[in-house]
Amino acid sequence: MIRPLDPFYPVVDSAEWVRRLVGVGAKLIQLRIKDQSAADVREQARAALAICAAENATLVLNDYWEIAIDEGAPAVHLGQEDLDVADVKAIRAAGLAIHVSTHSYDELDRALTINPDAIALGPIWPTILKQMPFAPQGLGRIGEWKGSIGDRPLIAIGGLNPERARACLDAGADVTAVVNDVLGAPNPEARAKEWISATRPRPDQ
Repeated sequence: MIRPLDPFYPVVDSAEWVRRLVGVGAKLIQLRIKDQSAADVREQARAALAICAAENATLVLNDYWEIAIDEGAPAVHLGQEDLDVADVKAIRAAGLAIHVSTHSYDELDRALTINPDAIALGPIWPTILKQMPFAPQGLGRIGEWKGSIGDRPLIAIGGLNPERARACLDAGADVTAVVNDVLGAPNPEARAKEWISATRPRPDQ
């Protein structure tokens, strides 16, 4: 069954960020922790899951699929390199949804072989989050990807702000992911509210 996903999707690196953004209305949030011990990741994941459970939000744990299974996370996000080592059967058996990053047609073809629950495409615009060997995809690629993945949610990521997020949704994306535009804002909570206003359907729509 395809699970509906909220169109505002912040990506954060701590349970504290989860608390802050869920507190202003985030309903879908990814915990992406790098360069910490597995014990620290587990502690952060456990705290973040408790926060999300209390506020009816969905937490997606990046990379650490074994911890995601152990701690009862609803979903895990896997990069292409994670597909080399992740036990997809175990993840499925535990009932977790699987989201996969893609940046090229070859990566999309590979991702679809595991029947993922959502596909991420990026970077749509240039991003400062990390060095990317791929050129920006542009809005036109969104429609191509959406036509290839069926009913699965398509997550657009890379260089987004609220206006660009709206353009991605209009182009066919279902979800818009963000890191720096919210976490690096002078007032992250206020910026998150701008994103929510820009991306969620209004009651009269």
